[in-house]
Amino acid sequence: MTSSWCSALIIDDTAAVRSYLCQILKHLGVGPVYEAADGYQGNLLFNQHKPHMVFLDIQLPDVNGRQLLRQLKQQQPDCQVFICSAYSSVENLKDAVAGGAGAFIVKPFASERIHQVVQPVLKASRLSLPG
Repeated sequence: MTSSWCSALIIDDTAAVRSYLCQILKHLGVGPVYEAADGYQGNLLFNQHKPHMVFLDIQLPDVNGRQLLRQLKQQQPDCQVFICSAYSSVENLKDAVAGGAGAFIVKPFASERIHQVVQPVLKASRLSLPG
C-alpha cells in the first residue's frame, strides 16, 4: 500500500542499498520514494519534491554527506534526514547529530531499524493530514 502523503528520498551511491531501502519504505506505506546515486542528483530531487524524509549516505562520490545534510536541513528544517553509513565512528555520529540528523543508521541495517525511525514520521504525517 502506497500513499502520497509521506514521501522519501534515498541518496546512496550503492544501487543495492537504494533498492532494499525502497522496498522497505514502500512496504511501510511510504510513497512516493525517490532515488539518487549522488549528492548532486539528490539535491535536485530534494528541491523538486520536498520529501518528508531523506536517507543519506555519508560517503558519496561527489559531495560530503555531512555537508549535504546541513544544506538539506537549511532548505527544509522540518524534513527528517537519516544518515545511513557503514562508518559509525564517534566523529560521524557527532557530526550527524550536530547537523540535525534524526538518526544514524549503521549499514548493514535490518528492516526493523528502518521501521523504528520511520514510524514517528508516518504518525506525524497522518496527524497533519487535512480533514
